[in-house]
Amino acid sequence: MAFKSDANRWGVGARTLHWLMALLIIGAGIVGLYMSDLPNSPQKIRIYALHKSVGLTVLALLLLRFVWRLADRRPDEVPMPAWQAMGARVVHLLLYALMLLLPLSGWLYNSASGYPLQWFGLFNLPSLTGGADPALKGVAHEFHEYGFWLLVVALVAHAGAALKHHIVDRDDTLVRMLPLLRRRAAVPTSVEPAPVAAAPAAAATSAEPVKENPIP
Repeated sequence: MAFKSDANRWGVGARTLHWLMALLIIGAGIVGLYMSDLPNSPQKIRIYALHKSVGLTVLALLLLRFVWRLADRRPDEVPMPAWQAMGARVVHLLLYALMLLLPLSGWLYNSASGYPLQWFGLFNLPSLTGGADPALKGVAHEFHEYGFWLLVVALVAHAGAALKHHIVDRDDTLVRMLPLLRRRAAVPTSVEPAPVAAAPAAAATSAEPVKENPIP
């Protein structure tokens, strides 16, 4: 498998970034939903720290993905109606925007709360504010929460469209992003008619006239 993409398929680099980010985003969402109802405890602090570190990892991978897209070509688009192509672009732009803004809003919320921010306990990241800011904290929290649900909607639309292309349209939209599926065989747009054997000569439509007996 090629590391870079070609005209027909995403390369290993693009597919690895795509699926790794998908797993981390889903994991961060599940952890975020779980931790919101936990009582205050050292365990809750550790889970919050894990959620923040995963979010920062998504942000770093997104920046890497932007850089990789500059060096890697994009496969040719699968033929589809213009409205579907436009819808796919809108959803992709929304996904990229939310993958950028959600980690940043979480970072801003943490900074406005006056808490330190670490990446898996290895090093500290700078604060985005000068200190605790209750008003900014509320805005960042609202954006982070509602942005998450908007991301869920965009992800469902993205996955649903991919399955629709695979099951209904039977094209390579999903196949070329999955490492274990093979490309579908091209379906010919027209079929040449099979040669027809020459028909045997038609039988005589009328019998040979019978000679009349001469009148005696």
